[in-house]
Amino acid sequence: MFSFKELIKISNIDASTFITEEIALLSDQSSQFLTKCIKGYGLKKSLKLNIWEGPIDQIDNQILNPQSEFYNRTFNAIIVFESSHSLQKKYNLSSNKERFSEEQFSRLQNLTNHLLRSTHSRIILFNYYELNDQLYGNYSSKNITSFIFQLRKLNFLISEYFSSTNLLSILDISSIQNRIGSENMFDSSLYVNYGMVVNIDSLPYISKNIIDIVLSYNSIFKKCLILDLDNTLWGGIIGDDGIENIQLGNLGIGKAFVDLQHWVKKLKERGIIICVCSKNTEDVAKNVFINHPDMVLTLEDISIFVANWDSKVDNIKNIQKALNIGFDSIVFLDDNPYERNLVKDNIPNITVPELPEDPSNYLSFLYEENLFETVSVSDLDKDRTKLYQTEYKRVESKSNFTDLSDYMSSLNMISKVELLNPFNIPRVSQLSQRSNQFNLRTVRYSEEELSDIMKSNNKYGLVFDLKDRFGDHGVISFVILTITSSNEIFIENWAMSCRVLERGMENFIINYIQEYCKSKNIEIIIGEYIETVKNSIVRDLYLKLGFDIFEKKYLLNTHKKKTLETKIKINDGKK
Repeated sequence: MFSFKELIKISNIDASTFITEEIALLSDQSSQFLTKCIKGYGLKKSLKLNIWEGPIDQIDNQILNPQSEFYNRTFNAIIVFESSHSLQKKYNLSSNKERFSEEQFSRLQNLTNHLLRSTHSRIILFNYYELNDQLYGNYSSKNITSFIFQLRKLNFLISEYFSSTNLLSILDISSIQNRIGSENMFDSSLYVNYGMVVNIDSLPYISKNIIDIVLSYNSIFKKCLILDLDNTLWGGIIGDDGIENIQLGNLGIGKAFVDLQHWVKKLKERGIIICVCSKNTEDVAKNVFINHPDMVLTLEDISIFVANWDSKVDNIKNIQKALNIGFDSIVFLDDNPYERNLVKDNIPNITVPELPEDPSNYLSFLYEENLFETVSVSDLDKDRTKLYQTEYKRVESKSNFTDLSDYMSSLNMISKVELLNPFNIPRVSQLSQRSNQFNLRTVRYSEEELSDIMKSNNKYGLVFDLKDRFGDHGVISFVILTITSSNEIFIENWAMSCRVLERGMENFIINYIQEYCKSKNIEIIIGEYIETVKNSIVRDLYLKLGFDIFEKKYLLNTHKKKTLETKIKINDGKK
């Protein structure tokens, strides 16, 4: 965690290549130090943030008044921070304290709905930190009219409501307070003299969480956790101590390793790819997963299991290649400082947390790091481990072929094409958020925006899945098409999962789009490539697919374009 002083000092760094975000901060308190911290943390994470601070204590007026200064700008994200101290003032004046939380929730719901209607911005709302006036002592927790009861109820109502869309995010300041303690969250003198309700020392924690959310909006988040084994998942060295003597279970330090495994298990269940990279004999290491009675993780939880005596740097590079994800999407956990430093020095952008020496502190440390921020979670995430286990089988199978065309033919690939519909919208939205490499214009879509496209008269969403002899990839690509004239259609965005790169899916999709346009008597397909830091692999895609370039746009005549070769067959529903 960076300190307040470290974040404040960061200003002269060259941010010309950084992602730039326009941010609005609406607060009921002085926010100049918070703004500086957010900017500093952003620069640490290669984000350049231009932050507009609204007038103090004018949250409602700025949002509800269409003539306010707030609406003179366009923002990528809007941060709303109303303090519990302000909430308490409203509570003190309330004539119906039993219904206070419902009234305030209705107010907040109105504000956020207004923002959703009036802007195209993401919204980050602070929930309310704990503030107990102790009028009833411990009885406050069961007294419906107490302030703390109403505050907690309001936080629950906010969480329930915000779960309905990924356009709304919660900055969980209540959890930050629980981690760092109320004494580190508040400074009475700052509040009285300067109108700041949060302590200087708490600002780095708040700023980190804001930046984590903003990064997730830009599809910059962790997808994979690679684990060492000895003294990381269990205590001791399995090759020396034997399965009976490693520390793992409900006694002593063994509890810390069991708890860590439960955490990893839950990460796997929400869609994080779990891999193993250990200097060990493979059979000996796997035996713990199979036969130790206190193991929480099983071999079925592991997408790729690598246990040998080769360099961990080389092994991690091989895992990355097999998964086909960026190193910046990977977290590597290892108890050994030597191995950690070796990996960090040789693999740029990989995240290697400095685990504490005492395993009993592993989890508290990892909680604070907040490594796996996300904008959404779907039911499809639960199958992610199987998807990558199957993908690893494909990689191994490919090594048996000397001719790529023969390998492609052996896969027996088949794709089903659907229009955007309520059943595939969640996966398409998630794919738009997660896809960085194969993403032509990097337009991110919420489920609500995709629903609007589905209902549109001039927009079409094409959704592609892929199956082969190894298994089902699920939905792997989507294309959003906009009819711009009676004779032209524009590819608003085209994204595809990195799992299926180099399978010939690009040819299959453009062939389908071509036929789709012919069926609607559309002659010209227009494409555009907007470069980002990560999507260089598709810079020349349109040219490779036969498009001509004209004034920074790519044009294809459907009547002149020949069908491209592909090994993928279409699933037309016929048996």
